[in-house]
Amino acid sequence: MREHQHLEWKEMWKDEFLRTICGFANAEGGSLHIGRNNKGIIVGLPDASKLLEEIPNKVRDILGILVAVNLHHEKKLPWLEIVVDPYPNPISYRGHYFQRSGSTIQELKGAALECFLLRRHGRTWDSIPVPRVKLVHLASSVLRRFRDLARDSGRLDPADLRASQSALIEKLQLTEGDYLKRAAVLLFHEDPEKYFIGACVKVGFFRTESDLAYHDMIQGSLFTQAKETIEIILAKYLKAAITYQGIHRIERYPVPRTALREAILNAIVHRDYTNGAPIQIRVYEDRLRIWNPCVLPDGWTVKDLLRTHPSSPLNPCIAHVFFRSGEIETWGRGVEKIFNACKEAGTPKPLLEFDGTGLAIEFQFSSDYMETMKSTLPPANTVSGLESKQQVGEQVGEQVGEQVAIILKACSAEPKAKADLLKAAGLASVYMNYQRHLIPLLKQGLIERTLPDKPNSRLQKYRLTAKGRSMRTEV
Repeated sequence: MREHQHLEWKEMWKDEFLRTICGFANAEGGSLHIGRNNKGIIVGLPDASKLLEEIPNKVRDILGILVAVNLHHEKKLPWLEIVVDPYPNPISYRGHYFQRSGSTIQELKGAALECFLLRRHGRTWDSIPVPRVKLVHLASSVLRRFRDLARDSGRLDPADLRASQSALIEKLQLTEGDYLKRAAVLLFHEDPEKYFIGACVKVGFFRTESDLAYHDMIQGSLFTQAKETIEIILAKYLKAAITYQGIHRIERYPVPRTALREAILNAIVHRDYTNGAPIQIRVYEDRLRIWNPCVLPDGWTVKDLLRTHPSSPLNPCIAHVFFRSGEIETWGRGVEKIFNACKEAGTPKPLLEFDGTGLAIEFQFSSDYMETMKSTLPPANTVSGLESKQQVGEQVGEQVGEQVAIILKACSAEPKAKADLLKAAGLASVYMNYQRHLIPLLKQGLIERTLPDKPNSRLQKYRLTAKGRSMRTEV
């Protein structure tokens, strides 16, 4: 036998164990055995008969609930079994609230306590009305986008889609009396952070754990965050490995689009918005990690997420609207869809972690992808001594050769900024592309800085050298 979610042992009775009973009552119920040591062995309870009467009275008077206290004997050693039922209403111990989680008793405080009390009263955090926000404060552009998505999904009656904004918001169950719910503000307000700190997404590219190269903050309504986060990661943070089948160009990202989209939507829909920390997406050369503050359903662990489970959203109002839009399902299959997408694409199985404050999913890039990307990087001597466009193509790949020629041409007439050169070559203006495409040209003396003593100046531009002009003429 081992202690678990529904079982705990104590050698002797102390009144402080009323917290344990309180924790069982606020969770799924359980049994407290008095007279067992920490190995589960019966050691006996000399005052068992006295406690048989005292404990029920103390539980009733202090906690306000009834428990069954049973006297047992094993090898003539008496011990008590206290059976606690789960209670639908919140139970407190001297003004404090405790809840059983795994094999521990935790005191609920702050946001966790607020969510617990709301659930016990049949409410959720996102269903609470916000008195200072009116319908006119919601973004019409976001509401139009929702109508378009819902029309394509077919999950909302056409008559409701043609209705006024007030009628649509009411149909989506986002009002309570004359007030909008918190979910409505998050879903459709252009600046929900005005009311809920941290309701945004941060994306950063890290060279190492402590070396941040560049980053972006995605703000706005939840629908805006979902759309723009996916777009910016694919356009700026992940580089596609490009291969060809005949004349067809094939782009393969290290994280399958379906898996990335599902992971970002799950993070936005199911995050704990009482936590002021934003969703954080860290991108490295070899992996992408998404972390969001969240609370798992009572008694759940990561193992429960990895197997078939019912949908139990922390924010049911938000989840309902995203479902109507066609962006998500409501069958508890989000994690399953992510893993299936990675399996079909032949990418590594994602890692899922929960540390009690947030859930993280990490996508590791496959070795094949990493090798493909290495083969397309121009080494330091790539453009040295090349005499023709054909040789450029042979040594660094046709695509890179084209880009070298375009960059040289772009700065031939007049000096150009880094962003302009990369844009001309069809590349995003990010540090990774600067390292891969401009640094080799600088090292080989084909281009030079206009402000060599201030390499990081915002006024910095690049121009062709004599060697570069000669190279461009030959290419």
